[in-house]
Amino acid sequence: MRYLLDTTVLIDHAIGWPEATEVVRELFSEPNDLLVCDAAVAEALSKGGDAEIKAIGALIAALEYVATHPDAARWAGESRRRLGRTSPRRLGDALIAGVAWFHDAVVVTRNPQDFEVQGVRVLGYG
Repeated sequence: MRYLLDTTVLIDHAIGWPEATEVVRELFSEPNDLLVCDAAVAEALSKGGDAEIKAIGALIAALEYVATHPDAARWAGESRRRLGRTSPRRLGDALIAGVAWFHDAVVVTRNPQDFEVQGVRVLGYG
């Protein structure tokens, strides 16, 4: 199975949130393709203390990094327009959903509703 980790997983795992730590452990215990994209990396590394940033970086290093393909970006823009979600706050979620759509991946997140509404598959935790 192919999974794309959302920003919430990166941050929650770094701060030791039990639900996030458990879902990451489970994902790594099986033969999955575990992805992270540029939007999630940028969001996750935009705040936090040194220890948190170090932990986030270690998790990112263990994942396959994928950049947003132009088709994924177009899909994200169409999704935002269709849903009327033009707020800058929603841009990261739309890009992550677009990457998941492009790679046929399941988004792993603490906020499943942010991605389900866009029509991508989701594995929620928390």
